[in-house]
Amino acid sequence: MIDVVRRALEEDIGSGDITSTLCVDADVMAEGRFFARQNIVLAGSTLLPLIYEVRGGVDQLDLRAAVGTRLQSGDEIAYVRGRARTLLECERVSLNFMQRLSGVATLASKFADAVTGTNCRILDTRKTTPGLRMLEKAAAAAGGATNHRIGLYDAVLIKNNHITAAGGVRAALERCKSATVRVEIEVRTWAELEEAMACGAKHLLLDNLTPAEAAVWVKHVAGRAVTEISGGVTLDTVRDYAQTGADFISVGAITHSAVAVDINFRLEWKG
Repeated sequence: MIDVVRRALEEDIGSGDITSTLCVDADVMAEGRFFARQNIVLAGSTLLPLIYEVRGGVDQLDLRAAVGTRLQSGDEIAYVRGRARTLLECERVSLNFMQRLSGVATLASKFADAVTGTNCRILDTRKTTPGLRMLEKAAAAAGGATNHRIGLYDAVLIKNNHITAAGGVRAALERCKSATVRVEIEVRTWAELEEAMACGAKHLLLDNLTPAEAAVWVKHVAGRAVTEISGGVTLDTVRDYAQTGADFISVGAITHSAVAVDINFRLEWKG
């Protein structure tokens, strides 16, 4: 993560923080506090030590809340003391990471909460910000979601385009028999479902069904394969899908549509 942090700081600071250099003497010390300004699930705060380290370090940094903690408006996230210039030049990058990642964690928690009491778990997807996948998946997990595959390399997921390119469901599954990782296949029609089951598929992605349709499909599978529902699932419908008996629901919105939350940094001059 150090490379991600370094790039973010270089992007923001560039050749130097002109405003802080002009306004603040180099030897001025200050302390600052990060606060939640709305109810959130915290994520991204563990990047603060890396952010300050890249800019020369601080005298003191206390993380007051653990990642995954549910915070209310006004709750303190972290305390930092060091050179005022360092705190100022790191302020926006620190907030950007925490606001974005806490937004992911907060949205993930809403989906996870919505299926409480069912046997269904919420999965994230690969619909992440380029370069920030590991951070966003960690944030999704902090909010109670389960991480799906990390990339194209750690699991087989046969989607509709793979089926087309391979020449059908059976052909695609036959070609994946030698795989040493989990094999999952997307099915969009009843005929594809039946063909996948006949071929011994063990993990089915049921795509773009209504809750009523999903319930029929899951009942038909009857535990012979893991079932995962995907496609257009919202907070309003996720519990209906969970109550079909599906094992998982994958929700791309957790990462691609999460709204950054409101976190504030307050600095106090110490002379």
